[in-house]
Amino acid sequence: MSFGKAHVFYPQATSECCTAALLLEVDPVGLVRNKRGPAGEGRSLEQYVNDRPYVASSFLSVAIADVFGSALSGKSKERPDLAQTPLPLQATISVLPCRGGEGFLRRLFEPLGYQLSAQGLPLDEKFSEWGASSYFTVGLQGNVTLRQLLTHLYVLIPVLDNDKHYWVGDDEVQKLLRHGEGWLPDHPEREIITTRYLKYRRNLINDAISRLVGEESSDPDQAEAKHSQEEAAVEEKISLNEQRLGAVLAALKSSGAKSVLDLGCGEGRLLQALIKERQFERIVGMDVSYRALEIAKDRLRLDRLPSLQKERIQLMHGSLMYRDKRLAGFEAAAVVEVVEHLDPPRLAAFERVLFECAKPGTVVLTTPNAEYNVKWEKLPAGKFRHKDHRFEWTRAEFQSWANGVAQRFDYHVRFLPVGPEDSLVGSPTQMGVLTKGSL
Repeated sequence: MSFGKAHVFYPQATSECCTAALLLEVDPVGLVRNKRGPAGEGRSLEQYVNDRPYVASSFLSVAIADVFGSALSGKSKERPDLAQTPLPLQATISVLPCRGGEGFLRRLFEPLGYQLSAQGLPLDEKFSEWGASSYFTVGLQGNVTLRQLLTHLYVLIPVLDNDKHYWVGDDEVQKLLRHGEGWLPDHPEREIITTRYLKYRRNLINDAISRLVGEESSDPDQAEAKHSQEEAAVEEKISLNEQRLGAVLAALKSSGAKSVLDLGCGEGRLLQALIKERQFERIVGMDVSYRALEIAKDRLRLDRLPSLQKERIQLMHGSLMYRDKRLAGFEAAAVVEVVEHLDPPRLAAFERVLFECAKPGTVVLTTPNAEYNVKWEKLPAGKFRHKDHRFEWTRAEFQSWANGVAQRFDYHVRFLPVGPEDSLVGSPTQMGVLTKGSL
């Protein structure tokens, strides 16, 4: 293979049972040396010292397609009928990254009819206090064709790893449609599978979803809007969104900033409040959703604003996962109910984009307080407020994260409650105000 060697061997092969084992030897040094691109680009220690040689990843998917190509396509010259026959198959993945935990792993495979076993692996067997890792030894059992089993592994292993080692372009949409035929359109986790498989490239995601399920109700932005409405319904009793925006606006005004970023601006509710304040001379809203930006444009009536007002505000499409020179030079930034929508492994990228590269003087960030969820009558126990939330932090967890960010990137942080405060569980929203420069 281009990334190393693939070996196939047979620990057992009898008339009753056969085991085919696929072993990859990934060469991480060779990967970096052979990497195409500008000289020196991305030459970091992480590229040489990483988990790729030891875990199932997109390298394994490529090997499955190359080594077991005819089985993956469901073809057999010698036994064509057998290739289409469901068999009692078992698969074991020795070390599988599960970015999202065992629950996410089960939500991917169990709807496909598999019985699943998952054994979590510790970070280090000698240091149990370090806790569990995100790696599992996974066993699957199901009465399926060999093609179905390999297809599910081919698609879902990179989804669980939440990464791919190669560029994702239009051809990846074709691969997903081809290998997802017959199971992906009706899968309950269709949107997140598509999103992760296509590495969060929104134009490709929209194309794939619309072709998977047809144009009706296929827009992931529409699903996001629906989920946001459900979250608002939970919180409407105390008008939490209004209180949250008011608290953020007050913090931005007290910072003295004249230029403000609204990152993850959504449909423009905070922008609508910002433009009414003469203090803010330059306002930029950024979001990954084109649909949300169109709604924000209508809400702000950008086409009808007087020229002086229109010059103060700008909307732009972008992702918080990638460095963007357009974000530099602002005195303040608001990140309102955004971080909980990010997969935990991607938080580090967000932190660097905002605090290391854009580095505004003040960052006002809000996120739900998980402890307060017990107060919501409409929210089932153990559920998040929004279906797209990847996590919801307790007050201690949020403060630990924010203090770590402040220490790493030379900020100091203060915490403020938003909404009615309960003596036991705190307030429904927690807010951190991070200011550049250590105290």
